[in-house]
Amino acid sequence: MEMDRTSIIGIVLIMLLFLTWQWVVAPSAADIEQQQRYQDSLAALTETELREGEELQPAVQTDVTAATLSDSARLAKYGSRFGAFAASAAGTAEDVVLENDLMKLTFNTKGGTIRQAELKQYAKVVEQDDDTEVRLPLLLLEDEKNKFEYIIPVNGVAGEGVRTSDLYFQPTLEGNTLRLRAPVDGGGYFEQRYTLADGEYLIDYDIQFEGLSNVIAATNGTVQLHWENHLDKIEKNAQYEASYSTLYYKPVDDDTDYCSCTSDDTENLNDQALKWVAGSQQFFTSALIADDRFASAVLTTVADRDRLQEDELKTLVSDIQIPVGASGSETVGMSFYVGPNEFERLRAIGYDLSDVVSFGSSIFGSINRWIIRPLFNFLSGFIGNMGIAILVLTLLVKMLVYPLTYKMLVSNTKMQVLKPEIEKIKAKHKDDAQAAQMETMKMYQEYGASPLGGCLPMVLQMPIWFALYRFFPASIQFRQENFLWANDLSTYDSILRLPEWIPFMQGHLSLFAVLWAVTTVIYAYYNSRHMDYSAQPMMKYFQYIMPLAFLGFFNSFAAGLTCYLFFSNVFNIAQTVITKNVIIDQEKLLAKLNANKAKPKKKGGFSARLQEALAEQQRQAAAAKKK
Repeated sequence: MEMDRTSIIGIVLIMLLFLTWQWVVAPSAADIEQQQRYQDSLAALTETELREGEELQPAVQTDVTAATLSDSARLAKYGSRFGAFAASAAGTAEDVVLENDLMKLTFNTKGGTIRQAELKQYAKVVEQDDDTEVRLPLLLLEDEKNKFEYIIPVNGVAGEGVRTSDLYFQPTLEGNTLRLRAPVDGGGYFEQRYTLADGEYLIDYDIQFEGLSNVIAATNGTVQLHWENHLDKIEKNAQYEASYSTLYYKPVDDDTDYCSCTSDDTENLNDQALKWVAGSQQFFTSALIADDRFASAVLTTVADRDRLQEDELKTLVSDIQIPVGASGSETVGMSFYVGPNEFERLRAIGYDLSDVVSFGSSIFGSINRWIIRPLFNFLSGFIGNMGIAILVLTLLVKMLVYPLTYKMLVSNTKMQVLKPEIEKIKAKHKDDAQAAQMETMKMYQEYGASPLGGCLPMVLQMPIWFALYRFFPASIQFRQENFLWANDLSTYDSILRLPEWIPFMQGHLSLFAVLWAVTTVIYAYYNSRHMDYSAQPMMKYFQYIMPLAFLGFFNSFAAGLTCYLFFSNVFNIAQTVITKNVIIDQEKLLAKLNANKAKPKKKGGFSARLQEALAEQQRQAAAAKKK
């Protein structure tokens, strides 16, 4: 009862501290009035207006139009820099749109590449200073600093050659196919062709070299593609998003690999043919897939904050060698995936592209891919809310391990009914802890009890915990899924802003993390009331310190995981109370223990060896004390 009063006083003090802090930092009346004006103006915007505000403004960038120049004048003006591609060196940069039911692609005729990709079924949520959230279109490949250019060695052009990002392409839209063609003097052309079918994020992408055999210089069988992707922040927890963003690649004859997720890294793959290269964020990926193979690549990731702009998450740079023949007409087939990290969709594409979903590469990754993921897919088939699905999963796991949990609770109850005997031993050897410990172990052997009998269920559940640690923040089905007060189960559930100077909390308080810590302390207290900590008294306090220490870690983690851990603790407490007080008959258990004591005991075994070791330790301690 004394402990209950202390807990209540502590909770009241914490609440008073928060109330005092809120009063100190409360805004003035003028601040409130200004903020209200801002909110009123923000509320006046409909979601449609917000989306229109995010629409990419048409890119109109006009150079001297090639058509106004004669062939000789054009060659004189651009020939030294572009060679035969002088015909495409001037023009007007315009936007061309190709879309289906899932995405809208905006292309720029200067460079002939994707200027932005809008994913229609997903949104980016921006959190305002007053904790309100605004939904905006989710855009990929939209950063103005991005580059996607081929470096073509051209006769008569010094240096590496002509960069296609400097060329103006002529667009032709036929149904769901967009052709972007850069002509050369003499009738040939370089073409990029994009085809987008309904229901797909996968774009059929081909490049064609037509009539360029006398234009292109010796290439050693390849043309370089320089792909520079500046990733912008999309998710609420940008720090965690950054740790899941990097370049993945698939060697033709090896397993999928990736660059470092946490620091600058360069992978020189000059001796490896690749099937695909993918720039992946936490939930979205842009991947270039070869119909045959890429000859080689050099992949670089920039994660150092000093080398990035404030709004940038990471920079991914891929220099890929594209195999090209020497004939007058050459076509290179590829595919371009720009979309969400939906496991089944990526798996259907093949070539292990689903490895970009960060479930992990160890046994825990296999548990996520082939056990937990299918189970959640099954549950979500008839449960509309992912939070309820987590609750049902927790219940299923607890039912699965309950036979072992029951044995654990029986072992724990044995310690409880034997506590009077343990107290007698402690009173008998109150000045000799080693003797008390040795006699206690002997008593356990006589009664057929073990203080370690309750560890197995916890050990068996640890692989599930470690797997879920990677599962929730990598599974897009939990992204922006609401449950109770949490509005996104893939990131932390903030219910209160905290000062940034508070260590480990990162400026917020997660309620699910707090509930996990509180229920862990309650569960530890209930289970340890009858435990004997005389030999290791620090263990009694460690079980209470541990949840508080881990609170800072779980405070910024996915709410799906902390929600699962909280539900798990609630079920643990319920199972323990019901099993100990309803299912287990302590009188019958004590009678069984007494019967075990009366049975003749076999000599040997682990307990006997342990007693011998304790006895030897006691003799050595006595001898040292005597000296």
